[in-house]
Amino acid sequence: MARRSLLFSPGGRPELMRKAPDSGADVVAFDLEDAVAPGEKAAAREAVNEVLTDSEFDPSCEVCVRTNAVRPNPDLAADDLKAVLAGEPRIDSVMLPKAERAEDVRILDSLLAGRRADLPVLALCESAAGVLNAEAIAAADPVTAVAFGAEDLAADIGAGRTREGTEVLHAREHVVLAAAAAGVDAIDTVFTEIGESEALAADTEFALELGYDGKICIHPAQVSVVNDAFTPAEDRIDWARRVLTAAAEAEADGVGVFRVDDEMIDAPLIARAEQVRERATAAGVWPDAE
Repeated sequence: MARRSLLFSPGGRPELMRKAPDSGADVVAFDLEDAVAPGEKAAAREAVNEVLTDSEFDPSCEVCVRTNAVRPNPDLAADDLKAVLAGEPRIDSVMLPKAERAEDVRILDSLLAGRRADLPVLALCESAAGVLNAEAIAAADPVTAVAFGAEDLAADIGAGRTREGTEVLHAREHVVLAAAAAGVDAIDTVFTEIGESEALAADTEFALELGYDGKICIHPAQVSVVNDAFTPAEDRIDWARRVLTAAAEAEADGVGVFRVDDEMIDAPLIARAEQVRERATAAGVWPDAE
């Protein structure tokens, strides 16, 4: 399952929620937290449930709901889940905002128990505590992805925000390391300048270089740019196929290091080729014959 792009859609806007899957996003996340004013929470919950239980709403992408944080008051998240999970909603996962420790995940998991205990959790690390505890958060059941929130983190630590992002680079790298150690997906922070497609592409390419699997989007126009960046190019797929074919032959011959074109291939490069295959397969572009 690919999670190249995760598109937020405000929980109080049913017309936008219904359109969100048409963007091509791998994940659409209906937002009951930041996108909804305090006095509109109840109405937004009903709107989300109405969309999710509509028999005509059956997108091919992953459908996620971002609840309110479980701290300091878990009642908000409990009310979110009670309303959203009523009936038989079309939902695949839940996002936990402001995750600051593994206990936060366990609180959310306890709220899911008895309703939809099978739902995976996407944990959003967006504070100093959340980043520092990202390893434990990523390893907690039932987390299958951790996301990095640079904007909230900058506000939490009092940092200024720059396009270069040097002020959050250490935290950005820390979260992706935590995800890799736990074997879960890593989803990169938003790019707030909606009309800057070239800059978004560059920022997404950098996230890919850091090791991220996907990126949060805040506008449908960002989705195709992000998807393209996280989909291996044809020449990269061709390289991976040739490396993996040669690796299979080398293994059969008992050879550990071998040559593909002018490149010496060993275990780290084989692992890189396998990652290209995984990304291409998830994106649906790996050749079926393989």
